[in-house]
Amino acid sequence: MRIAMLGFLGSHIVRLWLNCRDTAAISTAVLTAGCKPSSWSRAVRDVLGKQIYFTGVDALGLIIVIGLATGLSVVAQVQAWLLQIGQSELIGSVLVALLIREAGPLIVNFIVIGRSGTAMATELAAMNIRNEVRSLEAQGVDSLVYLVMPRAVGCALSVFGLAIFFNAVSLTTGLFMAVSRGAVGTDIVSFGTSVLANISATDIANLLLKTLLGGFLTGIICCRAGLSGGGKITDIPRAGTSGVVSSLAALIVLSALISIATYA
Repeated sequence: MRIAMLGFLGSHIVRLWLNCRDTAAISTAVLTAGCKPSSWSRAVRDVLGKQIYFTGVDALGLIIVIGLATGLSVVAQVQAWLLQIGQSELIGSVLVALLIREAGPLIVNFIVIGRSGTAMATELAAMNIRNEVRSLEAQGVDSLVYLVMPRAVGCALSVFGLAIFFNAVSLTTGLFMAVSRGAVGTDIVSFGTSVLANISATDIANLLLKTLLGGFLTGIICCRAGLSGGGKITDIPRAGTSGVVSSLAALIVLSALISIATYA
């Protein structure tokens, strides 16, 4: 019984190690190819533009709604807590810590994984089943450059842009709500100044890492899940599930590591 459990645990550890190794190798190859201007042909730029439009522009409406809801709910709760201890003037710094450092990047990454991660994995899995990937490679097209690189880069840029937009909507909503409810004893300008004053270089670096690196990993993991599937039609939903689950796990670990480094 113990031997079976050890074997089961060992096989999962080996599989996890192989997945991490493959993801790191693909990421390195994509970054290396992305640094070469010759890799960005017109066809690749078209794929990049479509990916940014689908992942970023199409998600703006959802980001606005969730940003409004987050700003209202977070500020209401934070305001109630701070008023109880007589520290309502700290609402600006608390909002920066909650929204810009933690909630903003996580929520946006979750949305992108759910919307675009599934789509990328299933699209590439379907192409793999129809032998379109082999056809491209037979014509001399590098599948890594044409299929993976623009999707990963587009996903990273979209997550960063959406996070900026989400934070702006959330903070603006919280700003007006806090002022209207008397959480701040001055005016909107003073509140906005206090929020901006609490945004440090560490917060900006934290946001950049969690959005750009998180989005990039989502693109790499989901593309890998789609391209590594078998030749059966049932492999399409499996690729989508595998890409989403692996991306969520990677995002949580990445976010935790960056937060630990930020607060250390």
